[in-house]
Amino acid sequence: MIPVTKPFLPPREEYETLAAGIWERRYLTNHGPLVQQLEAGLRDKLDLDHILYVGNGTVALQIAIRVLGLQGEIITTPFSYVATTSSIVWQGCRPVFVDIDPRTLNIDPAKIEAAITPHTSAIVATHCFGNPCDIEAIAGIAARHNLRVIYDAAHAFGTRYQGKSVFAQGDISITSFHATKLFQTVEGGAIIPGDPDRVLAIRRMRNFGHAGPETFDGVGINGKNSEFHAAMGLCNLKYVDAVLATRKRQADIYNELLQHPGIRRQQIRPGTDYNHAYYPVILPDEPACLAVKAALEDADIFPRRYFYPILSQLDYVTPAGEKPAEVPVAADIASRILCLPVYHDLAPEEQQKVAGIILQVLKQPASAGDGSRRNSGGKP
Repeated sequence: MIPVTKPFLPPREEYETLAAGIWERRYLTNHGPLVQQLEAGLRDKLDLDHILYVGNGTVALQIAIRVLGLQGEIITTPFSYVATTSSIVWQGCRPVFVDIDPRTLNIDPAKIEAAITPHTSAIVATHCFGNPCDIEAIAGIAARHNLRVIYDAAHAFGTRYQGKSVFAQGDISITSFHATKLFQTVEGGAIIPGDPDRVLAIRRMRNFGHAGPETFDGVGINGKNSEFHAAMGLCNLKYVDAVLATRKRQADIYNELLQHPGIRRQQIRPGTDYNHAYYPVILPDEPACLAVKAALEDADIFPRRYFYPILSQLDYVTPAGEKPAEVPVAADIASRILCLPVYHDLAPEEQQKVAGIILQVLKQPASAGDGSRRNSGGKP
């Protein structure tokens, strides 16, 4: 079987060495020494002033919204993972969806200002598949309208823009270290504040609001992470350059193999050192997308329809009596995009198999709705 991804795991003995220290200390959580080492290592690796390790990327976004005091409407993208939208709703705000750029797949800055109302407090933009948003345009809009900017950089570990980590953008950036990410701590995430004055507030919010053993400063949440997760992160941090290099080679292989007029790729923003965290392909139409997916699955290969459905179609984002936001570009892209398998030990021969099936399906004549491409390239 070839899944869409597999987590990179370090040598087991390296993890066991760090775990043995946890047994000796009996210090399992509450900002322990390994968590502190991981934060320091990430700061050094990514050249950041501050990064705060938390339980996952979702709680990172929830804390970011809370620490900025956001209320009312938040402009965001309909083309992202569900946590981008659910975190906004969870915090009592209303997501307002703006369509995406069909080339970059990121929120389209040209459409943001038309969505701003007196109730708008912020923009939450996703660096889709690790591709940086139009940061300069978004910053200009935010400055003109006195809005906060949060970047959902869950996909963007290792991506650099204009010579520095893309995490160093906006009022706050957040990221995910989930097992599906190229840098993983099993579960985990981080908050990167642009303003150092917010660091203390974030630290307290992730730890129930504790300002001391018996004192509290505001409402907090249990957003901490454990020593066991930090140990995985410390081990993996040693290998992340190799992981990034492998992803680049795999992308180059796919690029060479998948030369076909019916296949389009995401346009990466100029000035970007891209992390190649995903390999999305945009196919001619939804029937072609479904035929390719079915043929791959018949061959025990499992791509994913990232991101489908679009988030504006979720049943909890549109007030009763209102129509869902019209985002035709996002709806079109979501209907015909597939993310192909990429992971550290994916072999070139396996990539050749993936590409061969896709090209075989795309050679078949299209037949509207009759499933004529259904079994092309896969098992009979």
